[in-house]
Amino acid sequence: MAFIPHTAADVAAMLATIGVRRIEDLFDEIPAELRVKSLAGVPAALNEMEIGRLMSERARRDGLQLSFLGAGAYEHHIPAAVWAITTRGEFYSAYTPYQAEASQGTLQTIYEFQTMIARLTAMQVANASMYEGASATAEAALMAVRANRKSQSARILLPRSLHPHYRSVAHATAANQGLRFEELPFAADGTLDRSALARYESEDITALVIAQPNFFGRLEEVDALTDWAHARQALVIAVVNPTALALLKPPGEWGARGADIAVGEGQPLGVPLSSGGPYFGFMTTRLEHVRQMPGRIVGRTLDVAGHEGFTLTLQAREQHIRRARATSNICTNQGLLVTAATIYLSLMGAQGLARTAAACHARSRELVAALTRVAGVRQAFAGAHFHETVLQLDRPVAPVLKALMSRGILGGLDLSAYYPELGHALLVCATETKTSADIERYRNALGEVLQAARAA
Repeated sequence: MAFIPHTAADVAAMLATIGVRRIEDLFDEIPAELRVKSLAGVPAALNEMEIGRLMSERARRDGLQLSFLGAGAYEHHIPAAVWAITTRGEFYSAYTPYQAEASQGTLQTIYEFQTMIARLTAMQVANASMYEGASATAEAALMAVRANRKSQSARILLPRSLHPHYRSVAHATAANQGLRFEELPFAADGTLDRSALARYESEDITALVIAQPNFFGRLEEVDALTDWAHARQALVIAVVNPTALALLKPPGEWGARGADIAVGEGQPLGVPLSSGGPYFGFMTTRLEHVRQMPGRIVGRTLDVAGHEGFTLTLQAREQHIRRARATSNICTNQGLLVTAATIYLSLMGAQGLARTAAACHARSRELVAALTRVAGVRQAFAGAHFHETVLQLDRPVAPVLKALMSRGILGGLDLSAYYPELGHALLVCATETKTSADIERYRNALGEVLQAARAA
């Protein structure tokens, strides 16, 4: 719990110094009709001891569920050193590095992060970070419209097998800025239906989005898709999982020329699951598009004495102070999480990350093999996959998940709201944190739940 040392006298002295009578006066530009008068359901204030007890009780209520959820947020082992270093004062309280002479540590950390992400994706340049993977995808679509001067249509082909939240955020962020998102269906094997591309053969398309792996965990034919887009003067936006890149071909090597922009969610790189965030996105691109890239870019240079130094570069001041003239309104970065990711990648190294990815793949295969031995469960899509797999049950998924939760197991994500055409579909995931005993526990519990449901 944070300790706030300011007394009433301290607050009064600060207000007097800046010439304000009350704290409320700092918000006088907000019209009265827009202010909330009260918060319904919020109880009276508690003292420190009472709030500490309340939070402990709430934490115990959460319990320790065995989780097989994925869908863009993954439970990985995080070495203890990652957050022991990240939460040191010099990192924990670092602010926006506008003044290079006072921010060399922060700037170097960001530079190292950019270098690692660029190498991981095999792209030429990376920015500091984006808010998270979904908004990074939306920003990539906007960037593609600016970068692809051969296209006038602002049409972005968006696979339906891309994460539903990413698709939703892309629409919310960019659709009102003149972009047209056109969804591509998925085939019977869970990958992008390439036959659906035929109608776009001679049309003006600005960019094609390719997820690897896609939301179902399936691996796309990235080389063929990338070459198809480039042959039609469209850019390629890759949406990738950073852990998977330790095993899979990076987007910079897709097809004959590689992807043009690569984005993704950085949470797997040392960021714990925390009730939905905060997370951070990453973005990389080819050097020819660097001036269209949103967010911060840190460069390395030499001072007059020949000493190495770091500074923000290739970014107009309007990015921060003139929103209407900015390339993008994203002008910050998730600095603390980027620091954690940089430390995580440094500790893991290429071999450690590859071992983690291989262990994830092995565990997910073991999970699929175990669960499909249960009567009433089958795999929806055959073929190569990473992390996620879609299973189909012989009955509605929601009651099954509720019964599993009562047994201490988070059994996965019910896809009925997102993909009703898949029927009783369940998205499951296993990372390196799951053991054979965990998987066997899930298999036994699922078998009992389904058997009890059939007997009812």
